[in-house]
Amino acid sequence: MTVRQGGERDLPAIAGIQAASPEAAQWDVHGYLQYDLVVAEYKDRVVGFGVARAVGEGESELLNLAVDPAFRHHGVGRRMVQEMISRRPGTLWLEVRETNVNARKLYKSLGFIEAGCRPDYYPDSGESAIVMKVHS
Repeated sequence: MTVRQGGERDLPAIAGIQAASPEAAQWDVHGYLQYDLVVAEYKDRVVGFGVARAVGEGESELLNLAVDPAFRHHGVGRRMVQEMISRRPGTLWLEVRETNVNARKLYKSLGFIEAGCRPDYYPDSGESAIVMKVHS
């Protein structure tokens, strides 16, 4: 598996992964092209994506991350988050659904700490978001 910069040609695969991942943000994938977009590729197939943006001096935000359900629990998400941390020195922030226990475990294993909670953050469910951060 490789992680590389994503582009226009990856958008159909990203849209499919996003649609198969209801826990991920469901945004217009064309908007991802204005940010730092990475994709995980296995045998010429996009199996995951991550999107981040700078929010200030030495601070970035992980906007969305999703892995094709058939490739979950194989290190794809871990590898993409590691790549995003290495690309963004300073503090990397994210919000994750309170009930997304697997993602929270992954982020903690990569050094993220819980920094707060945003009640009623997700409009589709009213669920709270856990705010996490890591310093690189």
